[in-house]
Amino acid sequence: MKAKCWQERAETHRAALAPVTSAFRQRRARGDLHPVHDFLFSYYSFPAGKLEQWHPAVGEVLTTAEDLPHHFSQKHYRHQNGTVALNPDILRPKDLERFRFARRLLEVTASRPPNFGCHGLHEWAMVYQSDDIRHRERAPLRLSPQEIKEFVDSSTLACSHFDAVRFFTPAAAPRNRLQPTLLTREEFEQPGCVHANMDLYKWTFKAMPWLGSDLLRQTFFLALELRELDMRASPYELSDYGYAAIPIETSGGRAQYEEIQQKLANKAAALRVKVMETLDVLFNQVTISTHPNSIT
Repeated sequence: MKAKCWQERAETHRAALAPVTSAFRQRRARGDLHPVHDFLFSYYSFPAGKLEQWHPAVGEVLTTAEDLPHHFSQKHYRHQNGTVALNPDILRPKDLERFRFARRLLEVTASRPPNFGCHGLHEWAMVYQSDDIRHRERAPLRLSPQEIKEFVDSSTLACSHFDAVRFFTPAAAPRNRLQPTLLTREEFEQPGCVHANMDLYKWTFKAMPWLGSDLLRQTFFLALELRELDMRASPYELSDYGYAAIPIETSGGRAQYEEIQQKLANKAAALRVKVMETLDVLFNQVTISTHPNSIT
């Protein structure tokens, strides 16, 4: 890949992310919080600076330019014969095992039929019969605690994602029809789940720089769309942030939620395949490097 080509890709990457990352930095500098977007930087905890850095995917070879960015260092890259490429030889067994776990989880998730009947009730379960309201200072509840209780009581909680269920209030947790744990998450995750699809970003940044920044950017923006859906369907009032509520306490709101959820699940399905395919390229590169005589 010629220098000009990859440099253009790197600039496109930075420019696409700049509105989100710059806004985050400005909020952080003034001690402000955004109840929707900051989740992508706090819960997922991948630094904005690393998100902005562009890396090729494993298997891509770049033509060396004189002004290589510092993150194309020997730590992850092989420099030879005027080219630069990621060097999978440096991967440790525990790194590969972590990536293989992610690959297995993504595959088993994709193998299940999607469930579009949860209607985003997890955010309601996180405030059910509790005075501990996570976004109280930035976003008040749009319904009273009693109205929230009545709606949850009249609904079926069926959240399949451990990292959502673990934040349910003590009163809500036993009401969930499913009881996923950290150790059993592979038995529960399914491709209609907003959080499982959001986690495509997590599994991608955990395998950086190997999966490449083009894929990282795509999963990040999908996660942002999913987070917006998540919070619009919540019992929080977010009109001050430009978000119209999706009132899942009504039949029309549930239909609206499900329509958007299905569209985003289709996007996630395509990206899940890309993540798995790129991990497979990585595993193959490691195999070639470790057992060169076995390649014909």
